[in-house]
Amino acid sequence: MDALPWFAIGGGALIGLSATLLMLANGRIAGISGIFFNSLGGPVNERLWRLLFLAGLIIGAAVTLAWLPDYPPAREGFPLALVIIAGLVTGMGTRLGSGCTSGHGICGISRLSGRSVAATLVFMASAMVTVFVARHLLGAG
Repeated sequence: MDALPWFAIGGGALIGLSATLLMLANGRIAGISGIFFNSLGGPVNERLWRLLFLAGLIIGAAVTLAWLPDYPPAREGFPLALVIIAGLVTGMGTRLGSGCTSGHGICGISRLSGRSVAATLVFMASAMVTVFVARHLLGAG
């Protein structure tokens, strides 16, 4: 798909725009893990915008897939237990790190937060080590 780099640039620009609009409109950082966590048990008066934000992520993905039927498909065939464990470990990590890649990597770095720069470096290094171990040492993928 020749247009894939343009999709990445456009997607990045839309993520930056949405994070900026959320900060301007609500004074909130677009950290998806925090938005998700607090949509389940946070203050009642803040649940609506959080649920709408999360719905927008899902609807945006659905619109993209409908609009671009040749878009590369998501990878399938992973064992359900592995997916559940990976999700739980990721969720625990975002709680321990006080945020996720969107909160720290996009919003935090753009605000020149030293804590977010450090967290993003740890996220990225962990991801690189995980891929190396999984692909080259364990032979997965």
